[in-house]
Amino acid sequence: MTPSKTFSALLAGPAPVLALAPMQDVTTLGFWRVMTGYGGADAYWTEYFRVHGDSRPEEWILDSITQNPTGRPVVAQLIGNAIPALVRTAKELQKYPVAAIELNLGCPAPVVYRKCAGGGLLREPHRIDTILGALRDAVTIPFTVKTRIGFESPAEFDALLPLFAKYPIDLLTVHARTVKQMYRPGVHYDLIARAARELKCPVLANGNVHSAAHAQMVLTETAARGLMIGRGAIRNPWLFDQIRAQLRSDKIKLPSGRDVLAYVRKLWETEITPDVKESAQVQRMKKFMNFIGEGVGEKFLHEIRRVTMTADFFGVCEHFLNHDRPMTLEPLALPAARASNFSVNVIGSTP
Repeated sequence: MTPSKTFSALLAGPAPVLALAPMQDVTTLGFWRVMTGYGGADAYWTEYFRVHGDSRPEEWILDSITQNPTGRPVVAQLIGNAIPALVRTAKELQKYPVAAIELNLGCPAPVVYRKCAGGGLLREPHRIDTILGALRDAVTIPFTVKTRIGFESPAEFDALLPLFAKYPIDLLTVHARTVKQMYRPGVHYDLIARAARELKCPVLANGNVHSAAHAQMVLTETAARGLMIGRGAIRNPWLFDQIRAQLRSDKIKLPSGRDVLAYVRKLWETEITPDVKESAQVQRMKKFMNFIGEGVGEKFLHEIRRVTMTADFFGVCEHFLNHDRPMTLEPLALPAARASNFSVNVIGSTP
């Protein structure tokens, strides 16, 4: 069965679809491999391919397609606003073993939206209309869209939803925050429910799914076809399997501190690049530790953010995680302003 047919069968199947969100500079080939070792998602989205006049698909993102270690469908995501370039890239990527081509309308990074790409396009529905039409004509496999609910206000969703209904897209993922909201609290799950009611295509719910019980609640409240999870999966790679257990009414298996420590070591082995300065390696790992730390504790976060060398990094990890106590890895109740700062380096994510 081709990747696109496998993906279509997955969307048509009985079980909720669990997807790993695309997160720039996070959801690499190596990260996919680590996630798969913990049960993994049902489908994976690439980091976004940056599309402009003279762009070519980035080799390191193509590697995640051609060397896909997950055994699951892979969706190739595009970001940009130049129609000829988007069409050209979509046609080129269909030569690879991708399950679908996706347009990113959700990236909230200022460096992206100021160029009227990603979430920035939500300010110009007429351009979205033209882009969707051109890509739908160019894509012969499933064509999907990932969006936020508006740029400034959730009220903007009123104008966006008819655009998604106008074209026969195969899946819409709704991150139920606005672009300007970034990752701050206040996820509008009611708008995901509205999309699920009004659109003919399946809808995935995205935004702050942080536990198996919460996942079940979101699925119930929205009637979405499934969930896309980003930051929650960085913090807790067991989350996908925990959700599956929750939906079967099975007992949830919690990792011990030593299990979490082993996960950190796997990330280290995957993310560390030879010949890169030690302090830079540690700094890169802090991108992940900001999320993992949300489920460990304030003191851990305080200490891990201040280390600069490998020995100190693992010293802190050993101190807080070298134990057999079960851990829920539920996120801390942090003040909104501080919590949003944890997300700024994960561009284009949904979590």
